[in-house]
Amino acid sequence: MLEFAIMDLPNFSFERGLWKQGHKLVAGMDEVGRGAFAGPVVTAAVIFEPTAIALSSRLRSQKDAIRSMVRINDSKKLTPKQRELASFWIKENCLAWAIGEASVSEINKNGIVDATNMAFRRAVKSLIRIDYLLIDAFYVPYVSGVSQKKQKAIIRGDSKSISIAASSIIAKVYRDKLMEEFSKSPPYLPYLWHKNKGYGTKEHRDAIAINGPTKLHRTLFLKLS
Repeated sequence: MLEFAIMDLPNFSFERGLWKQGHKLVAGMDEVGRGAFAGPVVTAAVIFEPTAIALSSRLRSQKDAIRSMVRINDSKKLTPKQRELASFWIKENCLAWAIGEASVSEINKNGIVDATNMAFRRAVKSLIRIDYLLIDAFYVPYVSGVSQKKQKAIIRGDSKSISIAASSIIAKVYRDKLMEEFSKSPPYLPYLWHKNKGYGTKEHRDAIAINGPTKLHRTLFLKLS
């Protein structure tokens, strides 16, 4: 079953309100990797159809039914296995989804705020037309066709809106796999990105102190740390 009806989990309340107002294409958006020492910042956007009932019935009718429970929640509250399962289900059952990235060089040149907004805009550009954006915590400036009046920034949105939670899951799974792949390359082996995903853990900071930074490290973040 798709777990979205429990009070403590995100639900479709924000989406339903917008659907009733005539906004049919409501996208939830979130980012991951904003505070990491290394690697890109990744965003995702997810659009669900304007009915929660269709989602649960579609899951039950899948030929290759997922035996385990699919949990849609803030990606940080899920295990890696739960995120993988949820990411697969979301991609199979949403109306549309997209990933946006901003590279380390863009982060170093423009700062993390501008780079994150770049990644958000790239995700939006990859989608079909959007009527309204639900975003975790922040508005995104200069989104083509989607003014701030058509955006809602929701504090802790990934714990309240299924669309935002779904985007956080897709973005997290994508970025984690990316960092795990980087970690296999000899120049990056000492930094243990397969474990810390580029965040500033003690083992990561110790590796930087011993080996110095790489081209995938965010120079401004290292100066501030």
